[in-house]
Amino acid sequence: MASQAAPIPSLEQSAPAVAQSTDAASKPKPCCVCKEEKAKRDDCMLFSKSDDPQKDCLSTIDQYKACMLGFGFKI
Repeated sequence: MASQAAPIPSLEQSAPAVAQSTDAASKPKPCCVCKEEKAKRDDCMLFSKSDDPQKDCLSTIDQYKACMLGFGFKI
């Protein structure tokens, strides 16, 4: 009785996965960057006396978005 062996993936197929994992390993997590900007944004939103805190805190929100974009995160 001859059994059939499972096909072995070529190195070409596994190489992109390795490249992606090294990129992901070198990129910081979103929770670990822009902590100061995030804290300012959150404080502004939580303690705003305005009827529209999002409009009132637009500058701090934009600062946070710009910081995150600098690390490659689109918000």
